[in-house]
Amino acid sequence: MMMRRQEKHPMAYATAKQIAVSEIPVIDIAALVAGDAAGSEAAGRAMREASERIGFFYVANHGIPQALIDGVFARARDFFALPEDAKASVKVNKRHRGWIGHGGAKMYTGAKVDLKESFVFGLELPEDDPDVAVGTPLMGPNQWPEALPALQETVYPYYEAVLGLGQSVLRGLALSLGRDAGFFAQRFARPLARGSLIWYPPQPPDLGQDQFGVAPHTDYGGLTFLYQDMTGGLQVRSASGDWVMAHPIEGTFVVNIGDLMHRWTNDRFHSNPHRVVNTSGHARQSIAVFYDPGFHTVVDPRDLLDDPGQAKHPPVACGEWVVGRFDKAFRYRAPTG
Repeated sequence: MMMRRQEKHPMAYATAKQIAVSEIPVIDIAALVAGDAAGSEAAGRAMREASERIGFFYVANHGIPQALIDGVFARARDFFALPEDAKASVKVNKRHRGWIGHGGAKMYTGAKVDLKESFVFGLELPEDDPDVAVGTPLMGPNQWPEALPALQETVYPYYEAVLGLGQSVLRGLALSLGRDAGFFAQRFARPLARGSLIWYPPQPPDLGQDQFGVAPHTDYGGLTFLYQDMTGGLQVRSASGDWVMAHPIEGTFVVNIGDLMHRWTNDRFHSNPHRVVNTSGHARQSIAVFYDPGFHTVVDPRDLLDDPGQAKHPPVACGEWVVGRFDKAFRYRAPTG
């Protein structure tokens, strides 16, 4: 009997250039956290330079205890190890809170679904909150799994700490743009900020170069604060158009500019495409907080221009913008019938 020759799948991942860590700068923000005026201005200038050049930077000396960060990673591992029915008990709801399993996210039409699962949380608001009571999208209480009460006890304090870090970074950016340090404070006082625990399984090479943990995309809102484990896999598109590795650097957050901040700064800050390819052979973890202004905040580039007539974008409400992007990216929001 003639044996059919078995075809071998090519080893194929989307590739990126290795770059010096310094190409995406590490910025010491201790002065911003402490409220030191001179040091805050210097940190702000460094963040503005990186935001204009590549749209990404790392922050060090951010003030969030490593023990708290490590605790969130540990509880995230516990959550993703739960049986599927336990995770499904907090399946993502219309407020975008809860578990999104594999196949639940796709960054653009024509892309393969992302090879990941995630658990999403946000600002904890009761049902009788005025915005929640009238049905404002994406606002309300979180969903926490009964099988793992330690998740809420660890994750929510971390989320609140990152919101505080966000205010520190915004003070520096406001100063760098020639505005009062508190320019952004009230606009982010009740932020539409989603946190996400993300779990990337090992990615087999035979899935091809068009399979990603997260497909190429830009973030939707203001700023993103990402803490990644030491696995690697985050790739950023450089000014030259090349994909480059955003190396994990222990003790730092990766900060990147989102689409709304790009518009707000009249295209001065770049919302740069990025993606994840997990070639490590083992699982990868990260924690993202997508730190956006309040739902009703109007993002208007004229706010940051000396000549309002130079505005390149019309004003847009934060919530309207984000909901529109969500409706395209997440399968659970697709119309039925």
